[in-house]
Amino acid sequence: MEIVCLDLEGVLVPEIWIAFAEKTKIPELRITTREEPDYDKLMKYRMGILEDHNLTLKDIQDVIATIRPLDGAREFLDKVREITQVVILSDTFTEFAKPLMKQLGWPTILCNSLVVDHRGMLTGMRLRQQDGKRKAIDAFRQMNFRTFAAGDSYNDLTMIHKADKGCLFRAPQNILNEEPDLRLCTTYDEFYEEIRSFVFES
Repeated sequence: MEIVCLDLEGVLVPEIWIAFAEKTKIPELRITTREEPDYDKLMKYRMGILEDHNLTLKDIQDVIATIRPLDGAREFLDKVREITQVVILSDTFTEFAKPLMKQLGWPTILCNSLVVDHRGMLTGMRLRQQDGKRKAIDAFRQMNFRTFAAGDSYNDLTMIHKADKGCLFRAPQNILNEEPDLRLCTTYDEFYEEIRSFVFES
């Protein structure tokens, strides 16, 4: 049996933090895992900015409520789910993901959760586990799944390299420069064919 593991932001939906940066006019919040490979460092940086500007979880959720999937993402995901199992492996948070999962037809997602204080301020995060994307691939392989993994950021690389097969999707040039051997897909049609060939290869 096969299972496809996909990143969320940048692959199926826009980057949440970039949308929030544009709404709040705080350019420092535009930094994502496409630029910063250390996720713990990145989140501490973000939470410091939120504290400085007195921005709460609700402020972020109000912006998330306006986000729509990338053009063609829902149709792509539906097509893939017709031929194999799909799980979204994301470093986002349950407090962010729910409205996005609804728009994508409620696919399974494994992600993290936030620590929020009485003011509604983000004060920390609860990771499922360190390097959770790679460990999810390990677990699926131990259950005798053939695994395909795809994403666009530094925090997707360990799962892509660990999977039986994988690719990058619309990754930035800095990652392409560092990972020249990884296949790159730039359209959903191309992406679907890459997955389809994996699922039906002999």
